[in-house]
Amino acid sequence: MSALADAAREYLRLRNSLGHELAEYHRQLPRFVAFLDAEGLPTVTVAAALAWAQGPDVDPATSIAPRRMTIARGFARYLAGVDDRTEVPPQGLIAGRRRWRPPFIYSPGDITALMAQARRLKPMPAATHETLIGLLAATGMRVGEAIRLDRGDIDWAVGVLTIRESKFGKTRMVPVLDSTLTALERYARSRDRLCPRTASASFFVSMTGTRLIYRIVQQNFRQLCDRAGIGAGAEHPPRIHDLRHTFAVRTLLEWYRAGEDIEAQLATLSTYLGHRDPRSTYWYLSATPELLALAAERLELSQQVLRR
Repeated sequence: MSALADAAREYLRLRNSLGHELAEYHRQLPRFVAFLDAEGLPTVTVAAALAWAQGPDVDPATSIAPRRMTIARGFARYLAGVDDRTEVPPQGLIAGRRRWRPPFIYSPGDITALMAQARRLKPMPAATHETLIGLLAATGMRVGEAIRLDRGDIDWAVGVLTIRESKFGKTRMVPVLDSTLTALERYARSRDRLCPRTASASFFVSMTGTRLIYRIVQQNFRQLCDRAGIGAGAEHPPRIHDLRHTFAVRTLLEWYRAGEDIEAQLATLSTYLGHRDPRSTYWYLSATPELLALAAERLELSQQVLRR
């Protein structure tokens, strides 16, 4: 156990004793310390904090990088009191969450076109990207969750995926349709045939058998969109993360049209998507004009009933 690890434990103990809620600190700070130890650094530097906060495993579409920097900065302030070599990262190095931008909602035809474009790639990337796109569209999983999916995380008997250490440190179970499970089984067979010697337990692999890298997946997806002509001329270009938004919006639309109790169903959708609480899921009610119109129509009908 390194001196930095000891300092991190003492720092967390002190913060906990002051009544702070530090669930994410307890998860992320040991990772930061492991990063510093791997770099051979005795304390925090600005460069190391930046490198860790913006690491290759960080989805730039989220607020993970700013939160990581907040954790690194807090620990650096603590260390600065006992080690004058410590560099405390200044505020503003990493911008906070960007302004809300309307999501690009993919049509079923868009999804079909993207998967068709993926099939034109070389055999291993073709199988990987076609199946990855299909899984994201069918489940609304975060891209990072799909990339981190290991082979043992799929229960083939009951059709359930285990999503480990997702956003906010949650682990959740995600049931999938039989058609989705069949597609995953088909990919697993292709993967094992095309890449029999893999260097990772990852379910989705690259041409060399390693776990996928978010940045590369994002670049490939952008190219597939361009080749398929999806989002051409759109004010906000489509992103791979918008597949998650599309799943949520389409699910809500189906529930509205079926006359479901949306208030009651939102908790279910929130759990399925891995949101911290249903308040995050309410965001989707204003994500598209169609949803907003249906919500307004439902509200008007309920008010008419109350006036009677």
